[in-house]
Parts: sequence; structure tokens; C-alpha cells
Amino acid sequence: MNAPDHSAVPFDFDRIIDRRCMPGEKWGRYAGRDVLPLWVADMDFAAPPAVVEALRRRLDHGVFGYTDAWPSLEQAVVEGLQRDHGWTIEPDWLVWLPGVVTGFNLACLLAGEPGDGVLTATPVYPPFLSAPANTGRVLQRCELVLRDGRWQWDWEALERAADARSRMLLLCSPHNPVGRVFDTDELRRLADFAERRDLLICSDEIHCGLVLDGERPHRPIAALDQATARRTITLMAPSKTWNIPALYCAFAVIPDAVLRRRYRHAMRGLIPHANVLGMVATEAAYRDGGPWRAALLDYLRGNRARVLEAATAMPGLAMTSPEATYLAWIDCRGLMAARGIDDPAAFFEAAGVGLSDGRPFGAPGWLRLNFGCPRATLDEALRRMAAALTR
Repeated sequence: MNAPDHSAVPFDFDRIIDRRCMPGEKWGRYAGRDVLPLWVADMDFAAPPAVVEALRRRLDHGVFGYTDAWPSLEQAVVEGLQRDHGWTIEPDWLVWLPGVVTGFNLACLLAGEPGDGVLTATPVYPPFLSAPANTGRVLQRCELVLRDGRWQWDWEALERAADARSRMLLLCSPHNPVGRVFDTDELRRLADFAERRDLLICSDEIHCGLVLDGERPHRPIAALDQATARRTITLMAPSKTWNIPALYCAFAVIPDAVLRRRYRHAMRGLIPHANVLGMVATEAAYRDGGPWRAALLDYLRGNRARVLEAATAMPGLAMTSPEATYLAWIDCRGLMAARGIDDPAAFFEAAGVGLSDGRPFGAPGWLRLNFGCPRATLDEALRRMAAALTR
């Protein structure tokens, strides 16, 4: 049975879907309170119709037995990575996982021995900072720097952070929370650094489908050359791009057969299989989700412009334009200094807007705002923030 054609369907991202009735989800944090949740990185949009239709067909089958990845699923991912990122991979490079966080915690197990170092750059998605200790490794961190209005690598700081016990570079690309799409020259320099120090690279590329600046396409670091590919574990998932995180399906792309065997061996008895409905959704997303994704990116560009204009007009706040993701990284240190505010997240929460505190990202004084929501929700949140600053 052929999948329905959704290419001509107008997608309604302005539709407000009541999520307050869903316990344990994004809106549940502020149950019973008038607080708009713009914190955790999932969007308030319904999943693509093509994905919902595929799930419905699978549910109608009625049997949910143990399931391995199937050829058409693998082919959809292979074709999607070639189409969207110009990366040619083989189906047997894929290792299926329940999530990307699981994937990089697992990668830390392959990074030398307990006590060895895992390098990353902050600010960064909080599980990056806890993953090394979860596996008995040592976190080694350098700071990204804001230079000429763009977040960049501090190459000298990266060299200083590494030592003789460094075993892996844990990379977030595109970057959460600063929204950078790293240039090929930056990726090449990181790859050369890893080769010179004989480091594994584990690259979390879960936001790769959410590049907002067309002139800055995402390039997987493993796609640079064969030598880099041989030392790299690339982690991807459809969950952010097509808004299906709770279906728990992700994958690692590991070109080197020896590294792939080691990774699979480390999974045994610890890591559950990917969810069958997640795999169904993954196939539909990569095969048929392109029109929805294109419309989403247009909508997110409009939301980004709203946030950038509003935040930079608010006294004491500053931000750069994210090149990817639906996340704005906002500097509140001027507000803290001018107004004596110790906790900007609590300040805006009291005004009715729930944002992510920068402290768990390694950056106190910053906030992360999720603009993956209908315009009415976003505009009201920005209005509340501005009003709080004028009181």
C-alpha cells in the first residue's frame, strides 16, 4: 500500500494544541500555574501527517513483537543523509539506539579506561557534562567564545584542556544551546586535533535537520574524509526535526567495523532496542517528511526573527542569531548587574515564562528559550518578558 502524498498539504503551525492534559510532558512542569513553557527542547507542533499516518497503519496491524531494523527503514535513513547532508553511508554502519543521550554515554565507555578524559566545549547540553562521570571518565572542558557576534572555538583553550589522558572529543554539532553550524574549516581543525592526539570523536548531530541559515549547510564531521570517519561515532535521530522525541528511536553511524563491534559489545545487556513505533516513525520522517520539514524551517525562521528583535530590545538582554535549532541563547548578565537579579530564570518564571536556566549548561547568567511553538504562544511569552522588565 502506497503512502499518501502530503506534499501539497498546508501545514498549520499556528494551531494551538492543548498539551496540559498530557501528564509528565513539557507543560506539566507548570500545572495549575499561568506559565508558558519555553524550556525543554521539544516543539508544540503536531508530528508530520506522514509520520502520524505511518504510525496509524502500524497500530492497525495490532501485533507488536520483537523487531529488528528492516531494509526499507535503513534505506530511508541512507537516502536521507545523502539527500540532506551529502553524506554517503552504508546500511551496515547503522547501530540503532533508544536515544542520543544513551549513545554518547555509551561512547564514553569506549574512551580509554576509568580516569581517562573526555573533552567538550561549554556552554553545552547538560547531559554532556555528566556523561563522563557516569562511566568513570573525567570531564575536560574548554569554553566557546563569543567573538564578532558569533560563537567560536578557542583553539588555545582546547589545547590547554587536553592532556596525556584525553581519549575522546565529545562534540555537539549543530550546537545546543548556542545554535552554531560549524564551518568546514572548523570541523577540519577539530578533526586534525583529534588525529594528532589520537582521540575518538563522538558527535551528537541530533539538530542537523534544523539548519535555519541556508548558506551554512550542516556537514557531519565524519563526512570530511575516511581517516576522520574511522575514529568517529556520529549520533542522529529524527526526534528534534520531526518532533517525535518520546518515540525513542535514534541511531549511531559508525563506519569503522572494529569500532562498531566494540560499540555493539558495550551495548549488550545494558541498552534496550529502539522502540518499534519509533522506527516506523523514523522511516516515514526520512522518506516522506521533507515537505513538512521545509515548511517548519520557514516558520522557525519567522519565530527566530521575532525573538531576536524582542530580546535585543529588552534592557539588559543580548543574544546572537542561532544558525540552527529552535533555541535562543540569551545573555542576562547585564540584567543581573543592572537590576540586582540573582536568578533570571526565576525572575521570568514569576512573570509567566518558563525558560531553561543556563547554569546546568555551564553558563550561569544565561537562559535558553525554545521558540518551537505557535506564534501566539511566542508573542505572548515575549510580551510577558518585556512587561516584567518595565515594571
